[in-house]
Amino acid sequence: MPTNNPFTSPETAANYEAWYQTVGRTADRQEKALLKWLLSKFKAAHSILEIGSGTGHFTRWFGEQGLLATGLDSSRPMLEEAIRLKSPVCLQGDAALLPFRSSSIDLVALITTLEFLPDPIVALTEAIRVAREGLILGVLNAQSRLGRQYKREAGPIWEAAHFYTPNELKRVVEEIAGDKPKTVWRTTLWSCWQNALPLPWGGFIGMAVKLH
Repeated sequence: MPTNNPFTSPETAANYEAWYQTVGRTADRQEKALLKWLLSKFKAAHSILEIGSGTGHFTRWFGEQGLLATGLDSSRPMLEEAIRLKSPVCLQGDAALLPFRSSSIDLVALITTLEFLPDPIVALTEAIRVAREGLILGVLNAQSRLGRQYKREAGPIWEAAHFYTPNELKRVVEEIAGDKPKTVWRTTLWSCWQNALPLPWGGFIGMAVKLH
């Protein structure tokens, strides 16, 4: 799915989950708290597809929230790691051509995935086609201190990524679906605040896109 997919390396796949258990533990907790708030906007949802599911970290978590979760990723090593970790159903596929019928899944999620896609417009168009109720988006914020730090210091993986601002992300969604969908968002990963706020400077943007 990414232009130069950095996640096809077996070594990257094998070490990926370790970040969540070490330096990323706090970030993981804050991101999931924000994602849970976004999920609360879709009370009738029963199923979710995560595009760019990787090792299944969030796919497993979506399942723990009571959703019938499916993961999709283009990287075979990441999917093999997801299977080893007993993730829900994980399929190999392309974000630009989803192997699902239109309006066949309640929610579609892309968590830290849009940043790496060669054509995010096509991927979001496909996500909207498949989703009955809406989208859950999680992206790193281009105008945050954390986003700028990643660009400077985190190496070639993040140098190649395209980060978004909340307004840019909303514009991209509206470019595809018009202004009919209702979007709500918060940011988290603040340097001195543990919760999520409706302000555009936190490191991680969480956005719910309600299609109806």
